Parts: sequence; structure tokens; C-alpha cells
Amino acid sequence: MSTTVSFKVPSAQGPQPVTVSYARVGRGEPLLLLHGIGHHRQAWDPVVDILATERDVIAVDLPGFGASPGLPEGLSYDLATTTSVFGALCEALELDRPHVAGNSLGGLLALELGREQLVRSVTALSPAGFWSRAERRYAFGVLLAMRHISRRLPLPLVEQLSRSAAGRTMLTSTIYARPGLRSPEAVVAETLALAQATGFDATLRAGAAVQFGDDVPGLPVTVAWGTRDMLLMRRQGVRAKQIIPRARLVRLPGCGHCPMNDDPALVARVILDGSR
Repeated sequence: MSTTVSFKVPSAQGPQPVTVSYARVGRGEPLLLLHGIGHHRQAWDPVVDILATERDVIAVDLPGFGASPGLPEGLSYDLATTTSVFGALCEALELDRPHVAGNSLGGLLALELGREQLVRSVTALSPAGFWSRAERRYAFGVLLAMRHISRRLPLPLVEQLSRSAAGRTMLTSTIYARPGLRSPEAVVAETLALAQATGFDATLRAGAAVQFGDDVPGLPVTVAWGTRDMLLMRRQGVRAKQIIPRARLVRLPGCGHCPMNDDPALVARVILDGSR
């Protein structure tokens, strides 16, 4: 069951209202979950119940994605603004430096929240921002193609394709190494989420200038990469380790870009171990 929270975020035009949709479950220390570009909070569904046995889990739809409306005029989708949004979200939900785990764009945001000392630990799954220019161009090209396809496919065809493992593979093999494990309903929902994401284009444009180049001192950091990531190649994890030398670098065997679906037990264990 999702709910929403509204709060104000500073801008050059004065405080602007932002509304975020989220789902919260479990008990223990708070753990914020941040998805990737074009996805929605349901990307975390395979691991939420495991995490909730030991953590107060808050899975969020980023602004302009899932059920969260886009940012108002005066707020951009750049990294600094999005970090401010999540700082304000934590205040609104009375989360005192939660643990945070993120995937792809969410992993980059998680690391930025860690760099700003707004969280107590970071787990980043295939985080964006450690690419070369060629790797970034490739990833953005793939994402734009996925977005184009999602907007062109009629819903009845998406529903038909999702009913077979082969169809789910066609729709989602870019981000999952084991797309047949994804339920038909989840594949339909995330295809629609990608097609309808109002923040997609502005977020992608803002990402063209992003390169994560700072250490994240003073808190535990885990960087995990799937061995079958077809979007952000796993060699980027080695770069992340060079930039954040005290980070724990974890290999996720047989996992793709969104590993939560490919091996939920392993990913949940990595997040729990990284958020002690």
C-alpha cells in the first residue's frame, strides 16, 4: 500500500512544493530504497519482504517516476536538486540519517546522499556515474531505445508478450539476467512506468554531465555489480572502488543491471550486511 508525503524544497524562486509516493513496511532501523531511471519503487518488490524482517523499509518513487508527480517549475532534475529533495523527504518522514540502498540512478543518488552525510550507510547496486564517455553514450542510447519501444507498444501487445517467458525476455532482458522470473503483471507495470515517466527526459539530460569523482568518507559503503549487467558494465565497479577506496566491492554472480529480481536472497543479504 503506497502513500504520499508533501514538503517544501528550496529553489531560486523560493520554497517549492514536492510530493513523493512511497510504501513503508517492516521494523528496525530505517532503510530508504531508490530505483533507477524509468523504473518505479516496485523494482524492489522481490527483496522488500526479506529486508522488512530486519529494517523499517521505505521504498520511494523518485519525482517524475512511478506514482510520484514531476518536480514543479523552478526545480531541475540535476543531482544537487534531487539530493535536496531526499534530504527534505527524510525530514518530512522524521528519518534521522537512514540507511540507503539504490540501483542505477538510485545508486548514484544513494552515494551522493552519503557524500553529503545525510545517511548512515550506502549500498549502491550498479550505480550510475562511473562510466567513460563511450559507456555513457551506449547506456543512454539503450535507455532511449527502451523508452521509445515502451511508448510505441500497444498495451494489449505488452500484456500478451508478458504472458510468456520469451515475451518477458524480449521486454526486459536489458535489465534482468533472468527475465523469466519476473511476473507478467510486474513486466506490464514497469513497461507502463517507463512509458509514462514524466521525469525521464529531463533526468537523462541532467545525467549527461554527471561523473562521480569524490570519496564517501565516514560511513560504510557497499558497491555491488551483477556479472551479467548489460547496461552498465561491471568494470565500472572497479572504478568505483578506486574512487571510494574503503568501499566494499561485491560481485553478484549471474545478476543483471537490476539484480533484485535475479537473486533476491543474495541482494537482500548484501543490503542487510551493508547496513549494520
